[in-house]
Amino acid sequence: MNAGTMNKVIETRLLTKRFGSFTAVNGISFEVSEGEIFGFLGANGAGKTTAMRMLCGLSVPTSGEARVAGCDVYKETEQIKRHIGYMSQKFSLYGDLKVWENIRLFGGIYGLRGKQIAAKTDELLHDLNLESERNTFVDSLPLGWKQKLAFSVAVIHEPRIVFLDEPTGGVDPITRRQFWELIYKAANRGITVFVTTHYMDEAEYCNRVSVMVDGYIEALDTPEALKARFEADSMGQVFHALARRARRSE
Repeated sequence: MNAGTMNKVIETRLLTKRFGSFTAVNGISFEVSEGEIFGFLGANGAGKTTAMRMLCGLSVPTSGEARVAGCDVYKETEQIKRHIGYMSQKFSLYGDLKVWENIRLFGGIYGLRGKQIAAKTDELLHDLNLESERNTFVDSLPLGWKQKLAFSVAVIHEPRIVFLDEPTGGVDPITRRQFWELIYKAANRGITVFVTTHYMDEAEYCNRVSVMVDGYIEALDTPEALKARFEADSMGQVFHALARRARRSE
């Protein structure tokens, strides 16, 4: 996919967030295209979570500009929330509800109606091979199944963008690969995937990757171009070369 030919769904210009005298995000500027898988990397304390919260309409910037799904992050935060999905690194479904109950609950939260929810439930369970677990309490599912279910619920309303905050933490490599197959399918449907991860092999799966260091975006390009620029064999080597520049931590 050539991201440059697609519609822009995230646009930022000198986006900044300060907490008192501390600048968490310092004048970042970038664009993300429709259907792009965009990796947003950075060590702890780099500012990536703060940046993501601003883009999701959960935190007001101190200065700069940003539009998400065409909506202004200062004035149209509620509209932004209607156009995005979100999956946090902490598992976000309700363990004391059954699988189908979670799907119904979040379908309603995302604005789907009864018949839509019923159809989506059947479709989702079939695609995940979870039909036999329809009435299972989510707490009883293996972690990998939980995370795949959480992702599917986050895109049940076909948002323009889904934000994923370290979605594959703690699962085995095979399950991580299966999770990324779901990401590819979403991107092929035109959903933009904005993902943070600590697994550098996953950075290789992204169309483009940015690396934040101390509140700045120090590098942004395709994985292949970044590896060439840093004369590296892997994104892990690129990340470590940039992370060594950091002067702060959480």
